[in-house]
Amino acid sequence: MARAAPKAAPRKIHRVEVRVELKPGVMDAEAEAVKKALDLLGLKGLQRVGVARSYTLEFSNVDATEARHRAEVAVERLLANPVIHRVEIHAGGATGR
Repeated sequence: MARAAPKAAPRKIHRVEVRVELKPGVMDAEAEAVKKALDLLGLKGLQRVGVARSYTLEFSNVDATEARHRAEVAVERLLANPVIHRVEIHAGGATGR
C-alpha cells in the first residue's frame, strides 16, 4: 500500500494593513467630486468626504516585527509621499496557510 506524502507545515503569513490618505489642508479633488455628486443626489448635511487608499500586504517566513518593517519600507519607497500623505500601519496577527 502506498504511503501518503507528509503534509507540509502551514506557512505563517503576517498581514499588515496600510491606510494612506491626504493630510489636512491638501486639496483632495476626488473627495470634492464625490461630495459634490452626493450633494446633487440630495444627501443633505454632508460636511466632509475623505478618500483613502488601503493596502493589504502579506509576508511569509518573517516574524511580525519584520513584516511591519517591510511594510514601512514599502510605504517609504512607493505607497506614500510624506509631504502630502498621512499613513496608518496596522499589523495583524499571523495566520497559517
